[in-house]
Amino acid sequence: MDIHEYQAKEILSGYGIKIAEGGLAYSPEDAVQRAREIGGHIWAVKAQIHSGARGKAGGIKICKTHDEVEAAADYLLGRRLVTHQTGPVGKVCGRLYVEAGTEIAKELYFCLLVDRSSERIVMVGSAQGGMDIEELAVTNPEAIVKIYIDPAVGLQDFQARKMAFKLGLDAEVISHAVKTIKGCYRALRALDVSMLEINPLVVTKSGELIALDAKMGFDDNALFRQLKISELRDKSQEDPREMAAADRGLSYVGLDGDIGCMINGAGLAMATMDMIKLAGGEPANFLDVGGGASAERTEKAFRLVLADKNVKAMLVNIFAGINRCDWIAEGVVHAVRKLDMKMPLIVRLSGTNVEEGRRIIADSGLPIITADTLAEAAEKAVQARNEVVAKEAAGA
Repeated sequence: MDIHEYQAKEILSGYGIKIAEGGLAYSPEDAVQRAREIGGHIWAVKAQIHSGARGKAGGIKICKTHDEVEAAADYLLGRRLVTHQTGPVGKVCGRLYVEAGTEIAKELYFCLLVDRSSERIVMVGSAQGGMDIEELAVTNPEAIVKIYIDPAVGLQDFQARKMAFKLGLDAEVISHAVKTIKGCYRALRALDVSMLEINPLVVTKSGELIALDAKMGFDDNALFRQLKISELRDKSQEDPREMAAADRGLSYVGLDGDIGCMINGAGLAMATMDMIKLAGGEPANFLDVGGGASAERTEKAFRLVLADKNVKAMLVNIFAGINRCDWIAEGVVHAVRKLDMKMPLIVRLSGTNVEEGRRIIADSGLPIITADTLAEAAEKAVQARNEVVAKEAAGA
């Protein structure tokens, strides 16, 4: 789960990280009022969307008068911003953060994230902040410093100091940098943060260290014990299909293909998507219905997949271990009849009570395409999809 910049900054300030004065605005009038409250003669009006690279997309406006603040707010509110992280669909800006201008002497990059490959927390920093870290990794990888932290031991003072020196900070700023780094680590551990990024972390001309931007991502599986964090969720910034799935206890990730998938087990789901691609198709989603696929749960999964208007055919691939194939088959038949499903449906069942499951589907009288193996199911799904596309082209 991601949160907005202003939310991340509010959290970080509670852990000793210095931020610039700012306020939230939902209208141009709000934005002007926030600027008046902040004072000064320069402000940054920032679109609050769950994406980086907002500046390149025109989502950050530097203003020198209240009229400019009002005009910037009027321009940004309701605008769909497209960045390389949002994809072509973009994200709509529904709120703004008005922040006091900062006299920047130096821009840095700092990040903490969970690195599953090393089973460590990795601290990433660079003296070249204010730009995409992905771009920097390609153009100048030597400029990126990585320090691995054993979660059983925690962040040590010498590691924080080492990062501060690697960032090229002057001696008088080192102690402040160590405090900032340690505060970020405490936030990561206490709040089940999976990624914490400050870009840029700036040194001001007066020698202060300020988080000028902040991003935080949280482990969804830990939200049950982070109730205050879960309340910060902005569903308008997330894929509506994924949100609908999460609200129903399903694991769903939307993709760009047109073959819908309903599968039990994350590993089997990934293998199925690979087989679809190998057969020449593109999966429309990752959907793991889990072990308890009742008739009601199966119907919810069907509705979720079919809500994607790009789907041309649907593949159900179930290996029944804890579950039973006859239960799955009854759920599929129930869902197809209730939803009056017209598009091609391919079903492959394996495991407990597989023969009974296949009999239920065969006796249903529904035009369900069956397959015995995963490879066969993928090939039939791609073939059915191609036939639908050909018919649509002929009709057009």
